[in-house]
Amino acid sequence: MTAETAADARSRPYPAPALEKGLEIIELLALAQTPLSARAIAERLGRSKNEIFRMLFVLIERGYLDRDPATDEIALSNRLFELGMRVPRARDLVEVATPALEALSETIGQSSHLVVLSKSETVVIVAVAGPGDINFTLRLGYRRPASASTSGQVILALRDGADSDPGLAAIAADGFLIADSHDVVGVTDISAPILDRKGQAIASIVVPYLNRREARPQHREALAALLATCRAISEELG
Repeated sequence: MTAETAADARSRPYPAPALEKGLEIIELLALAQTPLSARAIAERLGRSKNEIFRMLFVLIERGYLDRDPATDEIALSNRLFELGMRVPRARDLVEVATPALEALSETIGQSSHLVVLSKSETVVIVAVAGPGDINFTLRLGYRRPASASTSGQVILALRDGADSDPGLAAIAADGFLIADSHDVVGVTDISAPILDRKGQAIASIVVPYLNRREARPQHREALAALLATCRAISEELG
């Protein structure tokens, strides 16, 4: 915490320094690409190791952080993700979408994922493996910058203000996005939005289509099934 933000904290009507310290740790680890040692956490927050020791201990004991016993490095657990899924709107979305994704994956023979935005990142909240012998499936809670993922671009394109970006405007006009995976050779990402009653995207489904040597890719067939699934979920959510 900088001197300026520390002064701001002291000037608040109801300061809660211990709580703020815990939130700083959680937010830092959420943005970190890899687990961090207690010393690294203290250095990045501009605090001493002694200042954060008790807070780290409590957060680990309560299940919000995981500590690797081999390296003593610390990372966020899935505890916050699990709590977030108990919010009624998120729970309703998951309950409605999960059987639809299961049916979609069975139909097209590929994995499918339900994705939502969390600030500037996408988060996988449902992952369904395809029925085949080889699948490409992301883990629950997987995050990446929204602007660098097909699922994120589809959500951003169907939200207010997207018209100012020509790339997003083109996605909005199509209503879907098909693109080679940014990360994996041989995977084609096929994504479409789930919309609320105002036509705003609240989530998206992405199918990481695994292109196999012995089979002709059926991207358009998978897209048709995906669009039908997204429409059905949108209608059921109302």
